[in-house]
Amino acid sequence: MKNNYIDNQEKELMNSLEDFDLSQIKNDEENSKLLKKSAKEFVKKEETKMNIRISSSELEKIKAVALQEGLKYQTFIKSILHKYITGQLIEEKHRPTS
Repeated sequence: MKNNYIDNQEKELMNSLEDFDLSQIKNDEENSKLLKKSAKEFVKKEETKMNIRISSSELEKIKAVALQEGLKYQTFIKSILHKYITGQLIEEKHRPTS
């Protein structure tokens, strides 16, 4: 199975599980239900809608860049905001010079 999209940590985890014998795990219905519930809670996305006002010309520029990136413009904006608040997107004036 070829997995070019996984990183080294994920590859190590997959390799460590290859020799794991699942038949030794007893079927614990109570824990199984708890784990399923926890997994659903973890995966559940809680999103809030927001409205912003933006000039038409800026929105058209955003849409053009999003199209180049192969994204819907709303997804592109969400990605930019996420990167900025997590420190992955740094303003040009704040970038360290080499």
